Amino acid sequence: MADRGFKHIDEVLASKNVVLVRPPSVSSKTKSTKAEVKEAKRIASLRIHIERVISRIREFKILNPHACVHNKLITYLDNICIIACGIINIQNFLIN
Repeated sequence: MADRGFKHIDEVLASKNVVLVRPPSVSSKTKSTKAEVKEAKRIASLRIHIERVISRIREFKILNPHACVHNKLITYLDNICIIACGIINIQNFLIN
C-alpha cells in the first residue's frame, strides 16, 4: 500500500510480482460506483492497521524518522529493520 506520493514505483514492484494498492483519489469529479466505494472502505480499514504497524516500528529509536545514525551503522540498517519487524510480529496482536 502506498500514498499518492509514491509516483513511479509501479514498474519496480511489477517486476517483483508485487501489486501496489493505493487509496482512491477523492478529487475525482465522477461519482464512484458501489464497488469502488466498497473497495475504498476496505483499503481505509487496512490503512488503519498499517499505521499501527508503522507506529510500532517507530518505537525503535534507531528507526525514528529523524534518528541520527552513525555512518558505520548504515550498512546494517536493512538488517536492523528486518529484526525490528520480526520483533513486532511476535508482539501482542494489533487487533483485539
